[in-house]
This record gives sequence, structure tokens and C-alpha cells, in this order.
Amino acid sequence: MPKQGLKLAYSFAVLNAIIIGFSFLFTKVALVHAGPLDTLTFRFAASFAVMSVPVALGWVKVSYRGKPIGRALLLAAMYPLGFFTLQVFGLQRATSAEGGILYAFTPVVTMIIASLFLKEKTTLLQKLCIFLSVFGVIFIFVMKGTRIDLSNMTGIVLLFLTCLAFAGYSVLARSLSSHFSPAELSYLLMGTGFATFLIISLTAHTASGTLGNFLSPLKSGTFILSALYLGVIASLVTTLTSTYILSKIEASLMSVFSNLSTIVSIAAGAFFLNEEITVYHVIGSILIIAGVIGTNLLGRQKKAAVPAPARSLQH
Repeated sequence: MPKQGLKLAYSFAVLNAIIIGFSFLFTKVALVHAGPLDTLTFRFAASFAVMSVPVALGWVKVSYRGKPIGRALLLAAMYPLGFFTLQVFGLQRATSAEGGILYAFTPVVTMIIASLFLKEKTTLLQKLCIFLSVFGVIFIFVMKGTRIDLSNMTGIVLLFLTCLAFAGYSVLARSLSSHFSPAELSYLLMGTGFATFLIISLTAHTASGTLGNFLSPLKSGTFILSALYLGVIASLVTTLTSTYILSKIEASLMSVFSNLSTIVSIAAGAFFLNEEITVYHVIGSILIIAGVIGTNLLGRQKKAAVPAPARSLQH
């Protein structure tokens, strides 16, 4: 693989972690003005609308003729639909800290699924580095006094399923990267997310007799800015870059970068919300960074894996 393409893939992986780290902050702001489903609707409305402009003008070419649309829709069912739906209802029954701990296991779940379906291989040292990164996240939350409350079992199960959904997305997206361009996959995912969440949100408002309040959040400039960040930056940009990354490096190597978002969220909380940074934040962050670097540095010593053939995830 050309070094330039590999460097760009790793640069995008770091960028995604930074974007996702700040997305927690913008999500908190958005939820002050709108409910979870409405926030998701406007989030994907923004992403779909922004990408529709270059597609309509012909600047970005998309074509789905003769391509495995069914498997692409399965991808959309995992992310954004499955991931965000499970996350919303999971966080209603469990704490955000519990969600952070469980989300940290995403690289481990991805590694297992990728080895099963894409036949990706990781060395023992790479596995240890992935677990080191996960431990860094867990260390930070545990030192903050966070514990997983088993009485919230429904919420915990739903949040763990978000790990499965995102891991499945990472693996299937890598498989589909040989059939679709990043723009084609991203446009399909954003459009599916917008249409689905819009229908769900309007149905919920109609059932509760609050349809007149659907557009109320748009009266707030703060909400609009938050929705634009979440939709255009945290959804569209990360989906485009993730699809590119997965066409260049293994799913198991990309997924470990997700734990860097914990460091970014800590920094964002300190800078914007005056939250305290302690010694255990620093120690946990060092463990996370060491795990990410170790996993991918050791991965370079192997021959880069070729994307799995399209049939690898067919059932």
C-alpha cells in the first residue's frame, strides 16, 4: 500500500477521535433544547442536506446500479440506526459513565468479529496493546468512582449492544469498501438515518399530540450550531473518513483509535466546563495512547491486509 494513503488513513483516524470526543459536549448542549429522537432527526437532516448539495450539482458522483444495496442497508441498520437507537434507550436506563466504560470494549469486540468474518489476524502483542487501551479508559472511569450497577441490567445490555453494532459496522464497511466509494456509502447511510429518525420522531410527536413542537428547537441558535456540528462534522465527516480508513487498514486497527475520544472529551470538559484534570486522567490517557500506538505500530510490521472479498459477510 502507498505510504501516503496509509498516513492519510491514520491521520483521519486521529481526526475522527477528536471529532467524536467533542461530540459528547455538543450532544449535551443539544439535549437541553430537544429530546433524543428530535436531536437525531435534525442531526441527520443536516448531514443529508449538506451532502445532497454536491451530489445534486454533480460535484460528487454516486451510483448504486449493480451494487449490493441490501448489504449496504444492513450496514445502515447497524450504524447509524442500530447504534444511536440502542445508545438513546440504553442511556435512559444507565449512566453516561457506564456507557463510556462499555463503549471502551468496542475495539475488543471489533477484533473478535473481524477475525471471524474478515479473517483479520492480530499478534499477541497487538492484542495486549488493544487491551491496554481499553484498560486505560476503564481506569479513568473507575478512579472517578464509576461502577457498573447491575440493577441497570437492561441499560447495560443495550449499551453493550452499541459496541456490537459499531463493531459490525466497522467490519461490514471494510468488506463493502471494494464495492462502494466513501461518498456512496456515506450518502446512503446519512439518507437512511434521516428518513428513519424523521418518521420515528414525527410518529412519536403525533401520538403524544406535540407535533406543533417539532420545529421548536430551531428557535435556538445554540441548538442549530450543535446540530450542525453533530450532523455535518460528527456524522458526515467521520463516516466519509471511516469508510476511507477501512479501505486502507484493518477494522481491528482502526477501532482502537475510538478510545482516543476519551482523552479528547476530558480535555474538552476541562477547557469548556472547567472540569478538573487529575493524575489518574493523565495515567489513563498515557495507557490509551500507548495502546493505540502499539497496536498500529506492531501492525505495520505485518503485510497490510487486503480487504476481504464481498462474499465474506453474506449469509
